[in-house]
Amino acid sequence: MKDWFNELLVILAYSKRTQWAIILGVVGFVGIQVWGDYQLSNFELSGPMTSITDVIKQKFARHYDKAALGCLLSFWGTAFTLYKKDRKRFYRAY
Repeated sequence: MKDWFNELLVILAYSKRTQWAIILGVVGFVGIQVWGDYQLSNFELSGPMTSITDVIKQKFARHYDKAALGCLLSFWGTAFTLYKKDRKRFYRAY
């Protein structure tokens, strides 16, 4: 294996903060997706607005997708920052 891959695995194994940031990002992504799907599952308009129900549903679903992706990327950015700090702390590379 390459040295950088070994270093990555060692730091991920010992860095609880990085592990939690990655886990919370994935859980937040899945949670927002499931919650958005649940909210939109019984969405119906009545009267003359029934024809645009699907369009509005898709628009709201896109907003949930963007929120979930924002959550995932922000937590992964935090995990990368924490990884760099822990790499310095573990290897004392300044």
